[in-house]
Amino acid sequence: MAEMVKQRKQKSRTPMKGKDWVKFIILIIISIIFIAPIILVLMNSFKGKLYVSNEPFALPNAESFSGLSNYINGIQKINFFSAFFVSLFVTVFSVILIILATSMCAWFITRIKTWYTKLLYVLFAFAMIVPFQMVMYPMSQVANMLSLDNMLGIVIIYLGFGAGLSVFLFAGFVKSVPVEIEEAAMIDGCGPMRTFFLVDFPILRPSAITVAILNAMWIWNDYLLPTLILSNTRTLPMAIQYLRGGYGSIDMAAMMAMLVLAIIPIIIFYFVCQKYIIKGVMAGAVKG
Repeated sequence: MAEMVKQRKQKSRTPMKGKDWVKFIILIIISIIFIAPIILVLMNSFKGKLYVSNEPFALPNAESFSGLSNYINGIQKINFFSAFFVSLFVTVFSVILIILATSMCAWFITRIKTWYTKLLYVLFAFAMIVPFQMVMYPMSQVANMLSLDNMLGIVIIYLGFGAGLSVFLFAGFVKSVPVEIEEAAMIDGCGPMRTFFLVDFPILRPSAITVAILNAMWIWNDYLLPTLILSNTRTLPMAIQYLRGGYGSIDMAAMMAMLVLAIIPIIIFYFVCQKYIIKGVMAGAVKG
């Protein structure tokens, strides 16, 4: 046992080779490229309006630093908290509905082997490759005709657009669940619904969390679909765009501050749940 510990310590102290250093440097550069825009937005959110336009890459100094005035100004201009709770409502209920509906659909498609369940699976897979731009105008007209141009209606629309990938991930994971577990539950008196929610759904938790993360990030940051659908309410991305004034004028400082506030909740949610992403994606896409 002591020898194994010594060997592990020696391996951990082994210096990196040339190829490892090259990979390490490449990864550092890629990380900087991805993080740089966020740092740039955060940095400019504490500058005055003129300095954001004239010196966007300069660090805030005694002359350009504006404190929290951009945040206060932006919150007042766009009615931030109202838009925040609209985005929160739409995101939370859309994600819950997507998880419940698509997990049950994937379980039904996987367990019931008929020609129409195979057709359903193909249609859900096809839905992932159809560009949104192809259907956005007729979809907005249909949503208006069916009175779906409100906060509850857009939740249903998000279910339709998020179903393809979600069903694909859930179906791959359901295939890895042994049928014998469900048969044992049915012998004990569980019906199909109780079997799914008491036996299968807890096992599907990694895929459910992955589906929740992917859809929450998409719905929270989405601008185009709410703009086309919602008529009397604004989500957070829509409200931030109203900082664009007439004749092309933009309050860039307040916009940077509101972008920082908008990305904080989804970043926190991502870091809390990130360990489940790869696990759920691999389970849903490879198994079965």
